[in-house]
Amino acid sequence: MNKPQPPRGRASGRLTLDDVARLAGVSAITASRALRGTRAVDPALVERVQNAARQLNYVPDPAARALASSRSAQVAVLIPLLTNALFVELLEAVQRKLLQAGYQTLIGVTQYDPEQEEELLRSYLAYRPAGLLVTGFDRSRTTRRLIEESGVPCVHMMETSAASDTYSVGLSQHEAARVLTQHLVDSGRKRIAYIAGQLDDRVMQRKRGYQQALEQAGLYDSRLEFLDPTPTSMALGAQQFEQMLARHPDVDAMFFCNDDLAQGALMCALRRQIAVPQRVAVVGFNDLAGSDQMLPPLTTVRTPRAAIGESAATMLLALMRDEVVAQPAVDLGFELVVRESC
Repeated sequence: MNKPQPPRGRASGRLTLDDVARLAGVSAITASRALRGTRAVDPALVERVQNAARQLNYVPDPAARALASSRSAQVAVLIPLLTNALFVELLEAVQRKLLQAGYQTLIGVTQYDPEQEEELLRSYLAYRPAGLLVTGFDRSRTTRRLIEESGVPCVHMMETSAASDTYSVGLSQHEAARVLTQHLVDSGRKRIAYIAGQLDDRVMQRKRGYQQALEQAGLYDSRLEFLDPTPTSMALGAQQFEQMLARHPDVDAMFFCNDDLAQGALMCALRRQIAVPQRVAVVGFNDLAGSDQMLPPLTTVRTPRAAIGESAATMLLALMRDEVVAQPAVDLGFELVVRESC
């Protein structure tokens, strides 16, 4: 006796949503809503449809779904890097929240390149995404116009803006850097350097916070700013640490724009037997993994990356459901984490 074959789409032999609907005993539109995670569908029906889909090994066709509904079940997420743990934590929180709501993510890595970001956005908009999550506000005029004219709900992450019709979740990079610099001033440091890599907009916002704190204390010296466009790394931090001491032997504190630089500086100081914080204090930013295990443990600013990702995804879900967002700009703040390096 021949084993019954599962139903197939008429033209291509591919399983279709109609096949799932028939097996579940529901309409195609109910099956579609159930697989998208729409709240309006009864949980019992959702379970029935999902069981049918699993039984048939049904894989939704995102292109067909987009054509049918003028909007896909995908969300485009643009981040600068995947080699930085900061953005990995952000992305994991975003994906977790969106997946629970039935959405898949289209991940684009911009490499801090405005042209690459524009190219990625054009490509992803062709998929008619349900929403967009982008990092910060520093982008080309063309890319900003593409976002505005697409009609796709968009939430900005890692920074906030008070601009009307703009949705954002993040923190004040400027204020966090000002508070960290003030901590150095309060600890008695007078020759405080700002050492940076990558030089993206958020790094420069931190520089302005550093400068404000030192100007208010009457300690600002522009010669103690070391700005390198090279991507941040421990190796670069070690190199910058040695170069700063060679150029300005009287420096008594170094504020590194990211923890990986500061971690490299601490490793270099340990190798060269330069006492931290007695000879020179070292602080970082972002509280990346391993900072609490350095010798000495690194003083830094803890930024809520996972919370920002989850909150931004939650806000975007509300926008995609045409719900009113009572607070378009959400500042999740930061935490000064004082350890033994200062």
